[in-house]
Amino acid sequence: MMSHEVHRRSASKRVSVAIVTVSTSRYEQKVRGKGYTDESGDILTEGMLAKGYEVASRELIGDDVGQIRSTLIALLNRDDVDAIIFCGGTGITGSDVTVEAVEPYLEKRLDGFAEIFQLLSYQRVGPAAMISRAVAGVARKKLVFCIPGSTDAARTALELIADELPHIVYMAKS
Repeated sequence: MMSHEVHRRSASKRVSVAIVTVSTSRYEQKVRGKGYTDESGDILTEGMLAKGYEVASRELIGDDVGQIRSTLIALLNRDDVDAIIFCGGTGITGSDVTVEAVEPYLEKRLDGFAEIFQLLSYQRVGPAAMISRAVAGVARKKLVFCIPGSTDAARTALELIADELPHIVYMAKS
């Protein structure tokens, strides 16, 4: 039997995820008390719940390095969170700072996630896939994913990680 199959069988199916949407425009609407939508956050939440995982936290924050880092640190300190997904702020504009905020905290990177994510994105949207970044890694034995904020990106991330999440969490905690 292959070792990854042994790990999958050993892994707990109980996984708890925190979902953080990074969007200045939506965050400002929230702060002003105006209605806002978070379709990508909804897709991630519904997808994780459909797999039987817990959603321990769902947050909306602005594209701000300090706010992203303080949210990350707070979630890393929670015992009830196994994985954190940051959705948004991964492009190349000056305000896209999620990757820069999170990367210094990653002790190990999962470069394969980014490579496969880019390939799937390229197959769907063509060369435009190169202007958005996806990053994944381990920080304090928790998984951290940074994905683009589009609904297609949320679906792509689910496709990649949802079935494999218990196995990856098991390995990160080992």
